[in-house]
Amino acid sequence: MSSFKLTGETVAVRPVDWFKPWRFGVFLGLLICATFPQVLAGLETFVVRDYGFFAYPLAQFQQRCYRNAELPLWDPYNNCGVPFLAQWNTMPLYPPAVFYLLLPLPWSLGVFCLLHLWFAGMGMYFLTRRWTDDSFAGAFAGVAFVFNGLTLNLLMWPSHMATLAWMPWVVYAVESAWSGNGRRIILAAMAGAVQMLAGGPEIILFTWVVLLALWLRQFFKGETPRLATLWSFPVVIVLVVALTLIQLLPFQELLALSQRDNSYADTRWSMPGWGWANFLVPMAFGRTWTEGVFFQNDQYWTSSYYLGMATLWLAVLAALCVRERRVWLLGGLAVVALVFALGENTPVYPALRKLIPQLGFMTYPIKYVVLVVFLAPPLAAFGLIRVPQLPRQVISIGAVLFLLLAAILVWATWFPFKTDNVQATLMNGFSRAAFLAITGVLLLVMTRKLESGLRRLAPVLLMVVAWLDVFTHEPTQNPTVSPGVYQLDLARASLKMKPQPAVGESRAMVSPWAAREFLRFAANDPKNNFLAKRLGYCANVNLMDGVPKVDGFFSLLPRELDDVLSLFYTTTNADFPPLEDFLGVSQITAPGEMFKWQARPTFLPFITAGQKPVYLDAPNTLKALTQPGFDGAKTVYLPPEAKPRVAATNTATVRMISSRFNLQRIDVEVESPAPTVVVFAQTYYPAWQATVDGQTTPLLRANYAFQAVPVRAGRHGVRLEYVDRAFTIGAGISLGTWFGCLISLRWLRNRPQSYGGHAWEPDSPV
Repeated sequence: MSSFKLTGETVAVRPVDWFKPWRFGVFLGLLICATFPQVLAGLETFVVRDYGFFAYPLAQFQQRCYRNAELPLWDPYNNCGVPFLAQWNTMPLYPPAVFYLLLPLPWSLGVFCLLHLWFAGMGMYFLTRRWTDDSFAGAFAGVAFVFNGLTLNLLMWPSHMATLAWMPWVVYAVESAWSGNGRRIILAAMAGAVQMLAGGPEIILFTWVVLLALWLRQFFKGETPRLATLWSFPVVIVLVVALTLIQLLPFQELLALSQRDNSYADTRWSMPGWGWANFLVPMAFGRTWTEGVFFQNDQYWTSSYYLGMATLWLAVLAALCVRERRVWLLGGLAVVALVFALGENTPVYPALRKLIPQLGFMTYPIKYVVLVVFLAPPLAAFGLIRVPQLPRQVISIGAVLFLLLAAILVWATWFPFKTDNVQATLMNGFSRAAFLAITGVLLLVMTRKLESGLRRLAPVLLMVVAWLDVFTHEPTQNPTVSPGVYQLDLARASLKMKPQPAVGESRAMVSPWAAREFLRFAANDPKNNFLAKRLGYCANVNLMDGVPKVDGFFSLLPRELDDVLSLFYTTTNADFPPLEDFLGVSQITAPGEMFKWQARPTFLPFITAGQKPVYLDAPNTLKALTQPGFDGAKTVYLPPEAKPRVAATNTATVRMISSRFNLQRIDVEVESPAPTVVVFAQTYYPAWQATVDGQTTPLLRANYAFQAVPVRAGRHGVRLEYVDRAFTIGAGISLGTWFGCLISLRWLRNRPQSYGGHAWEPDSPV
């Protein structure tokens, strides 16, 4: 028998030898295989929502860049050119991404996500086993962390899935470092750095919020030497930052120049005021979309955050009945996160945003439910090990949950939303009631003191039931299709555009009407839905055809470019042909169509020259771009501060001799009889640097959001090159810090580590 010491008591629990790490790893792997056999076998792949329209195209773009020995610093295919590496959630520097970059992408990207699913469960197992000193509790927490509605929803975002998978490992490692042990400090910093490079900012923030709360508890409780606890945590944070400046500095620069500010927060997708009901009846107050994925009404970020009946029951048991400070801390954090997830539906979060304006950078308050999903499994584990001592409380809480479930079904039947499927809600509620009953039976069996076959088998059955509960709680959250939908150049071959948009030549443009219709359109079959939208170059699928276009799907855009795109995509039936000409739009969605295109013969080349400079401030420039009289071939709008740098005063006849393009460099040779400007219909961004005949030349902001280079009369070679100094500086610091950490690990390997004569050895995860 094993035991767990809790607040001065020693509580006997079940034999747990079966739940050793390797056995749990195999068990968890089998559950994942049973859930996604078609993905692991390569027969099908994920496709729905952001996986197909964001994650996969970006991974394919990265794979092509790396195979061409180029860093994916800039994406010339979307949004008239946009920083790529600086986006952070594109994962260009995440080390495990090598897996999908080297292997066939239709198979490897999905398996990459599932491997992180397994890794997440193992991390939660080790973390909870340390906290409870119980392998069975750790195993249950691992299963609960992997199999809940939110974690499964995150499979459509590889960056979020990877960041969440590292969350328990980072907490485990940083807690180990609070002893002041140098080697553990370095290992904790490296774990935190790898999570940081995965690129899910909100989940990273939540990780360190949890750690800060645990650190304060540890410091005041004094289980480790206070001085060691005091300095080791800040040292870990400093090392994590230094190890990841290669990513953080470009991101910070883009964020500072982006459309996001303190007022950007979008609270549309808060948890509804009745959202708590979905913890018991996951299909209450929502609808199944045509692709077969269920969503709550008024909340579309996650298709579910259902924890499962066993996890909810045991977490509530711990929060109400287990008198232990760590449990109180975890429970308190979970309650606060749940309140924040409600967003504007309570006065709490709006008031907090006024106190901390930086919260305005984060969209969708529903994301706070990530914290609930992280904290619920260890809370459930604390409840699980107390089940034998609390049979009455177990029964009472189960009865309350059953009554709440019944009340929700009555509520959903009598007062449904117009779009609700009451019959589906009732069937869903009855099936959850069945799982609640089965869970109750297993928990009651585990309260028995006498050993029996069922008593010994109950722990495994409880985890299987918990998995099956989540597996069946909704229609599939992650529909899969044949990998053939990701065939390169599939839409290009079908559309046969003439002229064909290409980098440095011209662009395609999704019309504002079609862009709005894409948000509403969804075919019944996920495969047909994706293939149809490929023909319309929805979101970022154009990357798979190598077709540049005006819009795209990224979290951050340079502020001025976002203003220009907003002229089209936030105005009803906006149409500015002269601006479209300047942007080089050679193909646009046909009127009233989503998947058909028509040619625009009036488009201008990507590079133009000889325009007359007109100096206007930013607001008047933006307004002038929408006027019928704007002609990008004859006029270029420059900011007044650029006037001293420009010798041109009128139009000039300029001959384009040659031009060459790649992802991060543009070379053009021009000949002009008079001073002029060379204009590039590409997004202005400070990392782009200009030279004329090898001499550094100012790169000007032209036509509000684009680029221009002044040249004098004669024949000149003009070069634009993407030189990201933030990336270069960050790379130098980060690579040096990684090297120093690895050397220090080797040096510290055999050196005894202690602080102030005290030794503190956390449980080893092996």
